[in-house]
Amino acid sequence: MTAISTTSAPSLSLTPTVATDREKLAGAAKQFEAIFLRQMLAAARSVDFGGDDVFGKMDETFVQMRDERFAEIASQSGALGLAAQIERHLAALLPAEGATATPSGEAK
Repeated sequence: MTAISTTSAPSLSLTPTVATDREKLAGAAKQFEAIFLRQMLAAARSVDFGGDDVFGKMDETFVQMRDERFAEIASQSGALGLAAQIERHLAALLPAEGATATPSGEAK
């Protein structure tokens, strides 16, 4: 029998972790990339080449779900690099690390 190690247990904290502005920006950029990819895939699938689909309308839901999952995976992996570009350009608008924002939104 092997002993269970208590050192590998994750530490639990009662204080919530607060995401930095940069982390929030990265998350928003990835979400935008996923939305953009879903729109691209939907537009590509809307083209009708006149073929007869064997399953008809039954598989439209599956195709939509597959496209949405593909868009999420692609945006999380950074395969297209769109999120990274968005983050890099918008990061220039963020206040410097450690700077405090005034009520008007300007960094001190």
